[in-house]
Amino acid sequence: MDVEKLSKLAKSKFDDALFVVASNREPYMHARTPDGIKCIRPASGMAIALDSIMQACGGVWVAHGSGNADKNVVDERDRIEVPEEDGKYFLRRVWMNRDEEEGYYDITSNEMFWPLCHTVYVRPKFDSSAWKQYKKINRRFAEAILEEIGDRKAFVWFQDFHLSLAPAMVKETRRDVVTAHFWHIPWPQNETFRACPWKNEILEGLLANDLIGFHTRYHCNNFLETVDRNIEAKTDRAEYSVSYRRHKTFVKPLPISVDYEKIRGLAEQSVREGGVEALRKKHSLRGKFVGLGVERIDYTKGIPEKLKAYDLFLEKNPKYLGKTVYIQLGSPSRMRLEQYRKTNEEIEELVEEINWRYGTDDWTPVVYSPKHRDFRDIIPYYCLADFCVVSSLHDGMNLVAKEYISSKNDLDGTLLLSKFTGAFEELKSALTVNPYDTRRFANVLRKLAKMKQCERRERMECMREAVRENNIYTWAGNVISNISKLS
Repeated sequence: MDVEKLSKLAKSKFDDALFVVASNREPYMHARTPDGIKCIRPASGMAIALDSIMQACGGVWVAHGSGNADKNVVDERDRIEVPEEDGKYFLRRVWMNRDEEEGYYDITSNEMFWPLCHTVYVRPKFDSSAWKQYKKINRRFAEAILEEIGDRKAFVWFQDFHLSLAPAMVKETRRDVVTAHFWHIPWPQNETFRACPWKNEILEGLLANDLIGFHTRYHCNNFLETVDRNIEAKTDRAEYSVSYRRHKTFVKPLPISVDYEKIRGLAEQSVREGGVEALRKKHSLRGKFVGLGVERIDYTKGIPEKLKAYDLFLEKNPKYLGKTVYIQLGSPSRMRLEQYRKTNEEIEELVEEINWRYGTDDWTPVVYSPKHRDFRDIIPYYCLADFCVVSSLHDGMNLVAKEYISSKNDLDGTLLLSKFTGAFEELKSALTVNPYDTRRFANVLRKLAKMKQCERRERMECMREAVRENNIYTWAGNVISNISKLS
C-alpha cells in the first residue's frame, strides 16, 4: 500500500469522523536556539512512522509538549498545524509540570512499565505517589482528546504504555467513540506482570479499547494469558478477543513497519548530493569495512553486548585490524535515571578500552557519537554501512532494522539481528545473533566479513521485498480496516 491508497482508505472508512492519535511523544517539537525558535523532528521510529500516516489521513495528534519553546508557537487551544511548511493535521499539546513529568514519565513509564515489559533483569520500581501522577496525566490526555472530539463521531488510536488508563477515561464520557491501542513494546508473561500492584487497573484501562494491537502473536498470547489469570473476563483464543463487562476487545498481531519509499528516496538523495562521501571522508572510512549501530542509549538495546562481541572478533581475527570500523550512533535517553547513566558509562568505558587496545595513529576501531540527530542525518550512515547490528536484549519490533534495509538501494549490506526483536519474525534473511552469547556473536561477525557479495545482495533483496510489501501504510491500512469494522 502507498500513501495515496491509505488516504483513500481513510476517507472511505472514516467518512465524517475525526481521526485522533494520542501518544506521549510528539512528532515535532520546538526549541529555542541562538538563531531563534526552530522545529525539530525527534529521532523516534514510532513518531516518524505515525507522522507519515497522519499526513496521509489528517486529523489531530494529541501529545506531550516537551520542547522548551512549544508553548510559544501554539494557538489559544494549544494546537499547531504540522508540518509547518505544508499543514496536514493538527498537533494538540498536553502540558505537565516537572513533578508530574517525573511521576508519570520517569518513574511509572520508564522505571516501572519499561523493565516490567522488557525481560532484561532490571527490577521494576513500584511507586504509589508516581502512580497517582500517572493517573492524573492519563486523565489530562483523556480530557484533551474529548475536547478535540466535541460531539463529533471519532476514532481514537492510543499509542503505547504511557496511556494505558486513558481509553477507559475517554469511554466514561463517550462510549460511542471507537478506540484502538497499539502496544509498541513486548507484553510480558503473566508470571512477570502479576508483580505489578496496579495490574487490574491497567488491564481494565486497556480492555476499554475495541482493538489492541501487538507486534507479534506471542505478545498477544501473553496478554490473553494475563487477562485470564487476573480478572474475571472471557477470553476467546480462536477469535483472539476478550469479553469484559459487556464489552468485547479484539487482540491482534499487527507488526509495525516504516515508510519504505520515503527512506529509499532519502538514501538516493544522500548518495547523489554527496552526503555519504562526506561521511566517508570525515571518519577516514575509504577502503574500510564499516559496521553501524543506531539506538537510543538504553539498557535494553544491547549496545555493551555488541561492543564486547566486536572486541572478541578483533582479538580472534587480527587480519581485520586496521580494516574494520564500527560506528555507534547513540541518542542520549532518560539520563536522569540511574540505570541509563550506568549503561552510558559502560558503553564509554568499552569504547575507550577497545580503541586503546587496538587503535593506531591512523585507525580508530570504534567511533562512538552520542547525540540527538534529525532522522535525515542518519540516512547517510545507513547508506555507507556494510553491515548494521541490531542486538536488542528484548524489543517490540525495532524499526532501525527496517530503516537500514530501506536505505540499501545498492543491495550491498547485511543486517545482524537479535533473535529477541519483533523484526526477527519477518526478516528471515538477516544473520541471527544472540546478544548474550559473545563467542557466537563474534563468530557471526567473522562469517559476515567473509561473506561473498552475491550472498549479501540476495539476502538484502529478500528483506527489502518484505519491507516494501509490508510498509507503514500497509500497517496503518490494516489497523484502520480493523477499527472501521467495529464502528
